[in-house]
Amino acid sequence: MPSLAVIVPSRGRPHTVAELVTAFHDTCSERTWLLFAVDEDDPDCQAYRDAVAEANAGGFRVQLTAQPSGTMVSALNHAARILLVAPGPAVPDAIGFMGDDHRPRTHGWDRAYLDALTSLPGIVYGNDGIQGANLPTQCAISSSVVRALGHMAPPTLTHLYVDNYWLTLGRTAGCISYLPNVIVQHLHPVAGTADWDEGYRRVNAPEMYSRDQATYQEYMGRCLPAEAVKLTSLRAEELL
Repeated sequence: MPSLAVIVPSRGRPHTVAELVTAFHDTCSERTWLLFAVDEDDPDCQAYRDAVAEANAGGFRVQLTAQPSGTMVSALNHAARILLVAPGPAVPDAIGFMGDDHRPRTHGWDRAYLDALTSLPGIVYGNDGIQGANLPTQCAISSSVVRALGHMAPPTLTHLYVDNYWLTLGRTAGCISYLPNVIVQHLHPVAGTADWDEGYRRVNAPEMYSRDQATYQEYMGRCLPAEAVKLTSLRAEELL
């Protein structure tokens, strides 16, 4: 049966390990697991290790990987590389992304994602309750696509515009699916479902938006055409 590994980059929020484990346990299959991606210089790094160990002791599969220090995007890409170099059968069929403030609500959401990727290899996302079809704030991507691109997200980005990248790339290559009835709730201050903490203030700062917007536009102009062609060719090969 197909498998899905969901990467959750996180910093300063070790309590989200238990919360996401509970949400996954209640909604998904045993072929889906979590991989938290953290920074070694995070003062809460040991708390993450303890939370992951506790979750595994409770019978749910959770892994942890740590980069020395970096950004959400570098943590995401670092974790994806680790997944792709695992021994043959251990490589998941798809690699997902969720923020530590996402919570899957629909029972069987992971099977719906994997079924969609079987029919249309590429990118699939659900309804986050804020952006809906407008942006894939969480998603799953066929592992073959991640391998072909060499990343989950453009390494020049820091945190923002990653979902814009997935949406534009998927539409350009004709390989993105939106599942409106699959709810993966995004807990966020703009929706009144989370408080403004240091993490939200840091990544939503005006300078962060300006930097990542400029970087996103430059990257898409330089790399989108070639990446779209690569994915179109890959899909044609896989569907033969």
